[in-house]
Amino acid sequence: MSTTERPRILVVGGGYVGLYAARRILKKMRYGEATVTVVDPRSYMTYQPFLPEAAAGSISPRHVVVPLRRVLPKAEVLTGRVTTIDQDRKTATVTPLVGEAYELPFDYLIVALGAVSRTFPIPGLAEQGIGMKGVEEAIGLRNHVLEQLDKADSTTDEEVRRKALTFVFVGGGFAGAETVGEVEDMARDAAKYYPNVSREDMRFVLVDAADKILPEVGPELGKWGLEHLQKRGVEVYLQTSLESCVDGHVVLKNGLEVDSGTLVWTAGVKPNPALARYGLPLGPRGHVDAEATLQVKGSDYIWAAGDNAQVPDLAARAEGVENAWCPPSAQHALRQARVLGDNVISALRGFPQKEYKHANKGAVAGLGLHKGVAVIRLGKRVKIKVKGRAAWYFHRTYHGMAVPTWNRKIRVFADWTLQTFLKREVVSLGAMENPREEFYEAARPAPAPSDARPVTAESSEKAERAGRSEKARAS
Repeated sequence: MSTTERPRILVVGGGYVGLYAARRILKKMRYGEATVTVVDPRSYMTYQPFLPEAAAGSISPRHVVVPLRRVLPKAEVLTGRVTTIDQDRKTATVTPLVGEAYELPFDYLIVALGAVSRTFPIPGLAEQGIGMKGVEEAIGLRNHVLEQLDKADSTTDEEVRRKALTFVFVGGGFAGAETVGEVEDMARDAAKYYPNVSREDMRFVLVDAADKILPEVGPELGKWGLEHLQKRGVEVYLQTSLESCVDGHVVLKNGLEVDSGTLVWTAGVKPNPALARYGLPLGPRGHVDAEATLQVKGSDYIWAAGDNAQVPDLAARAEGVENAWCPPSAQHALRQARVLGDNVISALRGFPQKEYKHANKGAVAGLGLHKGVAVIRLGKRVKIKVKGRAAWYFHRTYHGMAVPTWNRKIRVFADWTLQTFLKREVVSLGAMENPREEFYEAARPAPAPSDARPVTAESSEKAERAGRSEKARAS
């Protein structure tokens, strides 16, 4: 780590805000002006809008993540967690993956921990649920779904088969609708290679507590998305919730009960709970309370943005929406990070802060190959609503250009181009989750029989004599 006396800008979190803010600061910072340190338990940033496509095999999982050390070569990247912050002493306690925790002094602090899955104390959820917040979960979901098809194709037990081919998704927002759309698409393609499994044998269930899905694109496109999924055979239950899923027995509040081998949980997000240990002012839902300049209230050296921050939406408030806050979206996180980076440089040089103001440009969602919805805003009043294949192109173009670095943009577009000419891969690599299991089984000592006795010279001689006697009798 750096031992210089330069001011340290500590970035807690390497997600959208952490990565983009650090890049912005490094780009505008003069040589030797400050040290930028990024702390995150993972050494990469995940572009989350691509997780459903990674789960469906449309994009290689390696192309969904951006390695921090490669993108931020002039920054210190520490793999670990910031567990506590002492604002009086301006020090953070860093707990690395291995070894003792240590204190790290800082002069400026950026809080960009992001969000985690919002869950409830539902019986069986922790044991059965699969989230969609990280690339590991996307890979795990893909392998799991294909393993369920393997299981159903190989068994003669109808009950086991029915459970394996029932897939339940909880949450009808962007993550839930896109994931069920992509996974259903993948399973439909995969079924062509299974002689004993067809799409008609599968059951897809989407559950949401609200009265609509895809609220981000508006009621009209949300309704179209709902009808589209239903035409593809997805059962959608609105205004209901999950009550229990012990051992895969799913019970909904509306009385429906099904046995399912797959439960995907995408019912919203909440700020990272670690924020409660930082001593920062928090809003009613646990977000860091920030000004429009992205500075934490009551501080002139701490900034927060993205999913873990409560930032006033000045554009919405200018249109008369009272108490409007920026929604937790990649669109806002990316633009907030740029303003935040500029403001840190301004504070470093003694210049005034700039307020963040951004009018929503619209929303796009993919519902599988060649299927999607999109709403594009042109000014305050003009909205262009698109659905079907055209919306799917908008979705891929927008996110393809938004993913960080040209390296990843090229790789993602290459994946999409190859998929145009080549069929989707439908192989399960479930053994990746326990790669040493087979070697362990081969290398571990064979267990001795329970009635086995130690082999001695006397017992060996007796066995040899008995063998000779047996041969003599046989002759």
